[in-house]
Amino acid sequence: TQTISFTCVSSAFQNAPGKTEEPECGRPQRPEGRIVGGSDASVGDWPWQIALFWGDFYMCGGSLISESWVLSAAHCVVQNHTTIPPEMLFVVLGAHNQMSGAPGIRRNVSQVLVHEDYLEAEIGDITLLQLSKPVIFSDLVQPVCLPRATHHFAHGASCWATGWGAITEKVDLNPPRTLQQVELKILGEDACQCLYNNTLIAQNYTFTLGPGMLCGGFPEGRKDTCQGDSGGPLVCKEGDQWFLAGITSFGFGCARRNKPGVFTAVAYYEDWIRERVTGHRVAFPPQPEPLLPDLPEYSFGNCTLALPECGRTNRTGFWPWRATVVSPRSKPCHGVMVSENWVLVPASCFQGLDLNKKDFEVVLPPKAMRIPVAQVVLNENYTKSYDYDLALLQLQVPLNRSDNTRPVCLPMVDHYFLPGSQCRLAQWGPGEPPTVDTSLLESQMMSGWWCSCLYQEGALVPRPQAVPEALCPYYRREEETHRCWMGSRWSLLCQESGTWFLAAVSVPPENCLRPQIFSPMQTHDFWIRSITINAYMEDQLDWNWKEGTQALFSSKSCPPPLSPRGKDTWGALQVPVLGVMGREHVTWGEFCIGILVSPRWVLAASHCVTRQAYMESSLRVYLGKAGPEFTAPSFPVSRLVRNIQLPSLVGSRAPLVLLELDTRVEPSPSTLPVCLHDKPALPGTNCWVLGWQDNQGLMILLSKVPLAVEVSILPPGLCHCFHQGELPFGTICVQYSKGTEARLQVDSAPALLCKEQGSWVLLGLALRGSRKLFAPVGPLESWVSHTVGEASFLDQASFSKGSTFKPYSVRDPCPPGLSGASTPPRAALLLLLPLFLLLV
Repeated sequence: TQTISFTCVSSAFQNAPGKTEEPECGRPQRPEGRIVGGSDASVGDWPWQIALFWGDFYMCGGSLISESWVLSAAHCVVQNHTTIPPEMLFVVLGAHNQMSGAPGIRRNVSQVLVHEDYLEAEIGDITLLQLSKPVIFSDLVQPVCLPRATHHFAHGASCWATGWGAITEKVDLNPPRTLQQVELKILGEDACQCLYNNTLIAQNYTFTLGPGMLCGGFPEGRKDTCQGDSGGPLVCKEGDQWFLAGITSFGFGCARRNKPGVFTAVAYYEDWIRERVTGHRVAFPPQPEPLLPDLPEYSFGNCTLALPECGRTNRTGFWPWRATVVSPRSKPCHGVMVSENWVLVPASCFQGLDLNKKDFEVVLPPKAMRIPVAQVVLNENYTKSYDYDLALLQLQVPLNRSDNTRPVCLPMVDHYFLPGSQCRLAQWGPGEPPTVDTSLLESQMMSGWWCSCLYQEGALVPRPQAVPEALCPYYRREEETHRCWMGSRWSLLCQESGTWFLAAVSVPPENCLRPQIFSPMQTHDFWIRSITINAYMEDQLDWNWKEGTQALFSSKSCPPPLSPRGKDTWGALQVPVLGVMGREHVTWGEFCIGILVSPRWVLAASHCVTRQAYMESSLRVYLGKAGPEFTAPSFPVSRLVRNIQLPSLVGSRAPLVLLELDTRVEPSPSTLPVCLHDKPALPGTNCWVLGWQDNQGLMILLSKVPLAVEVSILPPGLCHCFHQGELPFGTICVQYSKGTEARLQVDSAPALLCKEQGSWVLLGLALRGSRKLFAPVGPLESWVSHTVGEASFLDQASFSKGSTFKPYSVRDPCPPGLSGASTPPRAALLLLLPLFLLLV
């Protein structure tokens, strides 16, 4: 390397009229040999760069501005609102790397001056450090030029940031920790604020660029300073001198799209520096001419946002990031591209194989391109758990992005997939391509609360918006065939604002059903970054909470019982409800309500099941959340009835029947078994009648809207007085408020449910032709428990404490004037209710 002689006394402006003589600054004495973007710096390229240490711990960077003063960031020397004592700090000058024993000049710090605004309001992120002993300038130690307050750095100008910080978020620079350099563009205040205004940092959070701040970076990200670069310089070359435009201050992550780094604008603090650095030669040269013009795209507030370069596809189901690893020694293994030269696949695909053999190839779309594999990196924990069953493969030749070949986006560690996010299953690991209907691959994301309560019994329920230990999809349409799915494992792709993320991967299924629990990719953020800094990690793109999802976070634990039966978080209209349909013998207008009591059994009113259905079992059950207009496709799940069971002791007059489904119903937020109870509710208890809304006269064809109406439980004696004749044993009678009863269809066999500590409890189903009289479940407890082993009966509910079944007959006395009054006046009911509570 050629050495250029150094002139230490002349000033560039000493003979120019009207110019103030300034010390020499900003002229490195080594040749410049930089490469654009995140590269090693050459020795002597940045001679003003210093390293700040607290004890033996490297903290920050900084810039030499004179023989005795260093400029850095205030947050580097303030801990818990207290300035670190100067005797605990020292700086190293002239260092190129941070290897033990690397050459450099050490100086203790004798004084620390922190800007007053930072101590009071945490703006003004700038500090001056006085060295205990002046340094002698050399080829490796030189001061940088400081800008005057009138100095304007052109928007769009190319400048350079340097430091020993992380090479990507939370991934430290590898030994020998050579000084890094990166080229960044200056962004005007309007353009920078525009980028932050139009992108999400987190829910309900906004960022305002304050005075004395400067932005540098690119809308598309990919280049930035990072943790450990704080306090270091952002320098711009004008004429033949380098000026300190900014001090690395903070950022939202590192190199994230539309999130440029924020620097302290040194020009803003000219007076503050001059007032404190007295008696020392600090250079503030005038701005060289001609001045560079501002580039419009880096200036104005109508900024152009950079779109994600990953996770885009022209057609859902065609995944341009799909990758298949092939080898003569193993079966094909399916994975995804995560960057132009890295592929992610299960590590178990390579179990028992010699990784030193270079016969692995990756097949990529669209024309089955074959790219040799340069290296295979297995996760060190992949043999311990399926959660770590991952491997990264480096391609020998990087690919060019196109519409048909591009990487998938990966979630960062703080990514939270919102409940209801639209997701798809895609093939993962060994196996032949699936031959199932693509609509069966569709799903929605459950909340972490639901996932934990449904599938992780005994696990700690995650905090709101915390990254859960598992992700669970809710399938809008279930597989109804009896064959196992092709392929042993699946990946879960979820969409946010038109961009697809690899959200999670599944463990091998235990049965023929689709996987219910997936291992989140967020937890592998650090491992992936440590292998390849080029993987496309994207910010969360969607914070659009669906109405009602916030209610999922009101509880930190699962409601009793711990099993998910009968839980409701969506309101009374979405308690576990089923429509029961006779596929061949019942018309669309003859739907009844049925109630799921276990994953394979439904309880229904016997009058809803036709004589032909008894013989042929030609019923179909629809489950899940109905749309605003009821049609069969609006239910995500359906099952055929394979068997009908009646209570043996009661015979054909039994008011209730059990319907066995042909295949189990996996639990989800809209298909959950209800709880049962063997005792009635106390008179006066408020419960709900659930049925179809009566839409007669509304001219809505085949319209069936689920509706829940609040009612009060009447005493048995009062019920007898309102309804003449012998009522079936244990009949439950309810009272509606004025005008609400007529809203329910009388022929839909409505269900009577009460809520107990967050769990829905089924008390009975309506008798034929009635909306007020209900056949109770309690007397059939032993039969239901014997037939349905998984049915859940609550031990004791507060709404039934002290109550017992009491038969009654026509001989019980009724108050005069009420006998036969099928619809009593509400005022009379309120007056008589206390009397009957005493009688019964």
